Amino acid sequence: MKKNLIIILTLFFTLFANSNSFANERNYYQELINNWLEIFPDKNRNAAGPKFFSHIIKKKDLTYKDFVEFNKLYCAVSGSLIDPNARPQKVYMTEVKTDKKICGNYYQCCIPCSCDVMKYAKVEKMKHQFIDVEKEFYVITIKSPCQKRDFPRYVNRDYFCDGENLAEDQVVVLNDRLVIGLYHEGKLCDQANIDIVDRDEVTGRFCEFRNNTPLDQLQGGMGDIFIKLAR
Repeated sequence: MKKNLIIILTLFFTLFANSNSFANERNYYQELINNWLEIFPDKNRNAAGPKFFSHIIKKKDLTYKDFVEFNKLYCAVSGSLIDPNARPQKVYMTEVKTDKKICGNYYQCCIPCSCDVMKYAKVEKMKHQFIDVEKEFYVITIKSPCQKRDFPRYVNRDYFCDGENLAEDQVVVLNDRLVIGLYHEGKLCDQANIDIVDRDEVTGRFCEFRNNTPLDQLQGGMGDIFIKLAR
């Protein structure tokens, strides 16, 4: 009888501890929804991945785990939210300083965005002090769009720019480039990694077709909006 009581109490405390753990787990997706108007005052999220990234990394109570989880929930190209259960696409991008291929995971809202980020963005290492640890990681960047004469009209320019300069109170700037999102699990590619991406139905065949399509004929994803912003 005493032995059974000990087993029951052990199970009770285990379940209680687990329930507290779940209760304390942050609902990252809901937080972003709750903060939508703070991030996008005019509700225009077109190509506004940089606004998500800036909002997240400036949170005062941010652990590195929180940072990673939040950055899985939006598309850096489109600015669209992503299903919390979505799986990333394996891609590679060029590193700004070395021109080497860096392989990693990209969370996208639709497959054209994977093609666009591979062709028009580059990655760079960034270091940040979170509340629990200092970490270095790769981020996805584009050149400043603030001097463009053909700045895409469906994008809120005031989100990114202060005159002809990047608005550092609105977005994160790294070596004069605009940070649009986190590059998950980025690492130097080996040939096997590159082959996986090149042979994939999306990042291989589909992206080759999309990236060779004239700008004014692009359909799907952000169409030509992000490309005009990033090229």
